[in-house]
Amino acid sequence: MSNPGAGVLHVVATPIGNLEDITLRALRVLRECDAVIAEDTRRTRVLLTAHGISRPLHSLPAHAEGRRVPALVERLLRGETLALCSDAGTPVVSDPGAELVRQAREAGVVVVPVPGASALTAALAGSGLRGDRVCFLGFLPRSPGKLRRSVEAGLSIGGTVVFYESPLRLARTLALIAPLCGESPVVVARELTKVHETFHMGTAATLAEAFAARPPRGECTVLIGAS
Repeated sequence: MSNPGAGVLHVVATPIGNLEDITLRALRVLRECDAVIAEDTRRTRVLLTAHGISRPLHSLPAHAEGRRVPALVERLLRGETLALCSDAGTPVVSDPGAELVRQAREAGVVVVPVPGASALTAALAGSGLRGDRVCFLGFLPRSPGKLRRSVEAGLSIGGTVVFYESPLRLARTLALIAPLCGESPVVVARELTKVHETFHMGTAATLAEAFAARPPRGECTVLIGAS
């Protein structure tokens, strides 16, 4: 049940690279809110400046979410309108913000998602793989055993499996999952919406070999198609 005296928490998707990839609604919310809650104020300030927006900025990094959320909820209960942003893409989707959303809802604050850019949907759209049944794994565990089990569980569901990976670990991860993927089509989407956006297609084994010889730059989204 909503609290009639509370403000509103907007969960605002921001560009994942190209600063033009922001909706008119998101720009309006950012202009009209009392404050912007950002994963990293330096990154969000660049976005606001690019669009001529000047609002108070407060940081909410993952490591500090637990201790900073109560004060933010108090502000919402006093009637303030806050806009939650992550560094890029949609907050909560492999980014901080879930705890703020949860506590705000529990306190009766209205939470309004403002959809927009997402590496997950952008990668799917450009991959050529099916998007009607998708298993999103976020960032995989570092442990080789847990990593393989996570991917194996995703593959067992059927459809397209998607996860995010650092360029430094990409070749190793692809080599680890190659026995699980076999000849299934794999796509690595790199630097989405940026100048050097590229889509690499092959099997997990062939892509592992290619990236081991020439490590990529920029964050990567990996998609495994159904065999």
